[in-house]
Amino acid sequence: MKISCIIVEDEPLAQERAKDYVNKIPFLELLGVFDNALEALGFLKKTTVDLLFLDINLGNFSGIQLLENTTITSQVIFTTAYQEYALKGYELQVADYLLKPYTFERFVQAVSRVQELVGNKQESLTNQKKFIFVKTEYRLEKINLEEIIYIEGMDDYRQIHTTTKKIMTLQTFTDLEKEIPSNIVCRVHKSYMVAIGHIESIEKDRIKIGNKLIPISDSYRKDFFDLIK
Repeated sequence: MKISCIIVEDEPLAQERAKDYVNKIPFLELLGVFDNALEALGFLKKTTVDLLFLDINLGNFSGIQLLENTTITSQVIFTTAYQEYALKGYELQVADYLLKPYTFERFVQAVSRVQELVGNKQESLTNQKKFIFVKTEYRLEKINLEEIIYIEGMDDYRQIHTTTKKIMTLQTFTDLEKEIPSNIVCRVHKSYMVAIGHIESIEKDRIKIGNKLIPISDSYRKDFFDLIK
């Protein structure tokens, strides 16, 4: 299993050390090296990456600010000369914290932990439920979970919007939440569930999916943002 990664580091010597260490690990695939967080963020918006080697002090926009103000789904290993940020790294749920100058042995320990985390995630996705059946009219309709875009409450009915069709059902949101894993489709409002993979953008309290703007209510805000982080 290959683990794709990027290095975000503004010190030339530290960059070279990280690149050298990455190249020695057969399962790591280096996709890019960046000397500032904003360029790295631009890359991440276009490319899926399993792992970030992220320096903390990066000038005007730090590694901590990158994680606090953007949605990063990759595993993160902090690389820094300052041990006082260790608690912050724990709060941000980074995979590991490498204190410069770190040894190759310590580097191997950190990436081995990430390899285990990524492997567990992929195994979980492989074993995940792929479809459900919902009651509509006088039949049970099969719906592939990856095709669901969002689910909307309409009086006594729920309308399931998918990439291929719209389905009306009397099944409640509670019923649907029990059947669909929340990391695929989650509740964000008393009248809406959204498919995480189809979200285009999030601005304040609204989710954009295609031409639809879906509100995020106070009751579901924390769970939703915890989930996408």
